[in-house]
Amino acid sequence: MSVVARSLAVAWSIAGLAVGGLTGFATAAHAIDIQRVVSPGGIEAWLVEDHSIQLMALSFAFVGGATQEPDDKHGVANFLAALLDEGAGDLDSRAYRARLEELAIGVSFDSGFDTIGGSIRTLSENRDEAVRLARLALTEPRFDPEPFERVRDRILTQMRSRELSPGRMGSRAMLDAVFAGHPYSRDSDGTPESVAALTVDDLRAFRNRIFARDNLKVGAVGDIDAATLGTLLDDLFGSLPIKANRVAVPEAAAFPPQRIDIASDSPQTSIRIVGRGMKRDDPDYLAAYVASYTIGSGTPGSRLYDEIREDRGLVYSVGLGLDTFDHGALVTASTSTRADQTDAVIALMLETIERFAKEGPTAEELADAKAYLIGSYPLRFVTSSQVARQLLGMQLEDLGIDYVERRNGLIEALTIEDIRAAAQRLFGSDDWVVVTVGPRPS
Repeated sequence: MSVVARSLAVAWSIAGLAVGGLTGFATAAHAIDIQRVVSPGGIEAWLVEDHSIQLMALSFAFVGGATQEPDDKHGVANFLAALLDEGAGDLDSRAYRARLEELAIGVSFDSGFDTIGGSIRTLSENRDEAVRLARLALTEPRFDPEPFERVRDRILTQMRSRELSPGRMGSRAMLDAVFAGHPYSRDSDGTPESVAALTVDDLRAFRNRIFARDNLKVGAVGDIDAATLGTLLDDLFGSLPIKANRVAVPEAAAFPPQRIDIASDSPQTSIRIVGRGMKRDDPDYLAAYVASYTIGSGTPGSRLYDEIREDRGLVYSVGLGLDTFDHGALVTASTSTRADQTDAVIALMLETIERFAKEGPTAEELADAKAYLIGSYPLRFVTSSQVARQLLGMQLEDLGIDYVERRNGLIEALTIEDIRAAAQRLFGSDDWVVVTVGPRPS
């Protein structure tokens, strides 16, 4: 195989486009054998071992993202994640990126409210070098002046470009209303002012506080056995501090109902209706998940879609879903419509939600929801990177190592009474926050 052809094949494999190997999990997610691996140094990971394709994918996260930022350092987690692959150890930004490209290694980082982490994707033959490069990024990032300012400029440019986006404006107003005074109310990317003020010392201080072994979760998939993974974990993470220095994050408080209307030059009005959700560890979460799918999947047959689009043609799309965080949860319905139809659409959405809270789904609706949610679950396990992310997510949500085997059975066992009770809990309150962004009706 030529160098060019080999590079393309590697790129396709890493992107998850190759056929075979782990793609077989799509037909039998419940058959995945997940091993709990503990390294000689005590670092734990969950592993799905598969040697049919010479590829390894690894996802990891440190618990503690933007919620751990000091009050005057908003955006430092996002900035850090964006800069970690811009040079490390004896490799400046150009040399580091060139080495990744030369070996078709994927090393990337990201952050959110509750975590900061990353991923590695590599062919087996380049695994040692992939681990070395990732370790350097985690433990010896350079933060050189040129990439530091370049990444800062990129973040600020992205902020300016979306500042007047109706979606962004609505999201910001929603978070301010439902999480007032809580770290979740802040933009996880920071503000232009806070990002402009961040220094290299700020990024180093955050990394030193959060990157540790006691708040680390790891999922690994592919051509690697448990013993080799154990050695890899110590090589990659073993030099990190044992304990992170995190601050306690309070639970999000209840919020009062209100309506917020934001003027915008957008051609249509964007609508968000937000209420209290259920956290992932709530005993009724799966029932609430099925209920939210039944009313708000955004496809024909779901209540909101049928009532507002199919029957009346007031919108092009409408949906509802659950948003879970470590310290709070929301249920959010959203759509967009002509400005002169805004009030009518809001009223119809709230009426549909209220009726569903009282009645719950029909037997047919529940059967259809279960069939889809059970049948589509294996599609989360098509590529190695997807499987690694699922393993990581199950650990972060404390679902248990056997959750893949149990999940569909748990959904199948839900009764219509379970769904109706969850719907009443989820949708039975009048404490809705309504946010609109768009032109004022003439």
